[in-house]
Amino acid sequence: MIQYKEKETHIDETIIFVPLFFIVKIAVNTRLLLKNKLEGIGWFSHETLQRLVEWHPDWEFHFFFDRKPDSSFIYGDNVQYHILKPQARHPFLYYLWFQFSVRKKLKKLQPDVFFSPDGFSVLGAPCKTVPVIHDLNFETHPEILPSITSWYYRTFFPKFAEEATKVLTVSEYSKKDLITTYGIEADKIKVVYNGVNPLFSPISEERKLQVRKRYSKSYEYAVYVGALNPRKNLSRLMQAFDNYVTRKNPELKLLIVGDKMHWTKDMEKTFQNVVNKSSIIFTGRLSNNELSMVIGAARFLAYPSLFEGFGVPIIEAMSADIPVLTSNTSCMPEIAGDAAFLVDPFCTTEIEKGIETLHEDEAKRTEFIEKGRINSERFSWELTTQKIEKELAQFGN
Repeated sequence: MIQYKEKETHIDETIIFVPLFFIVKIAVNTRLLLKNKLEGIGWFSHETLQRLVEWHPDWEFHFFFDRKPDSSFIYGDNVQYHILKPQARHPFLYYLWFQFSVRKKLKKLQPDVFFSPDGFSVLGAPCKTVPVIHDLNFETHPEILPSITSWYYRTFFPKFAEEATKVLTVSEYSKKDLITTYGIEADKIKVVYNGVNPLFSPISEERKLQVRKRYSKSYEYAVYVGALNPRKNLSRLMQAFDNYVTRKNPELKLLIVGDKMHWTKDMEKTFQNVVNKSSIIFTGRLSNNELSMVIGAARFLAYPSLFEGFGVPIIEAMSADIPVLTSNTSCMPEIAGDAAFLVDPFCTTEIEKGIETLHEDEAKRTEFIEKGRINSERFSWELTTQKIEKELAQFGN
């Protein structure tokens, strides 16, 4: 039975009432909800799904996991979870999991819609599908992934997008990319920006000193956050930082936060060739609480990525009153606006100039901090979830 009611919505301080049809049954791909292992898309899944479940006790959710889930991801009594085999962590297993196990379960459950926050979907699905395709980095830079994984993405994602009832993505840049690369109609794609965790907020000077003592031997530091793979441009960042430290000899460190997921020979060679190895510190993966402190105590964020669908660390840093260096390519100008020092990520000299400016120029630092604080207010997980809610609520029948 479909329930109908009016939902109170606030836009520019004006209260309006939006009629919504509520879904009886929604199936969700939740395979990236992994305890203590949430990456970007995992966080997107967690932040939005927990809100949807809490906001809609009248919706029936079916979560599809590929292993036994942690109980913290079962957000309410209106969630039933299903463990489907095999564990899907390889292209061949992706295919088996989605095209056989998930398809079979969808046929049995007959949900109103299958929602997939990581973009993967079921071809010829027995219900409506709404994948979130965050970006097409595998089309732009296929070399950054193992060849079989790159092949899988480039073979199946165009089909997922074509067959989808609706496609969600996280930036206007990614929407344009989907239109031009896959020929998807513009009105089929909706943009739902990422949000930012309230943990990322300014911290006291006393706390900053404590964090620096723990992570950088009390030195000030620039921080990079993200997976360590070629797309993130770490080789040029390390070289630019080393050039600056060698030239100016400042008491500044570079903290690199993230797993060495795709650490390459080129990246290792760059690191081995830098003069100031002791000035580059690898922290590994950090919890969200630790990360918020490390970002909050940084001199600035250094994030000259080659390609992003959104770039969450940009708004996390801005929310913490930390100035940002990022790239003038893909979505980053859209997300950062005029609140960051934008550089050509292929130009080591420009990255070095950005490092120098954000370390030494107090006027520029203050300008970017103030603009960043305002810019970060455009993004929240509540806004993201409201937009997803609106799209999914259309598919009750």
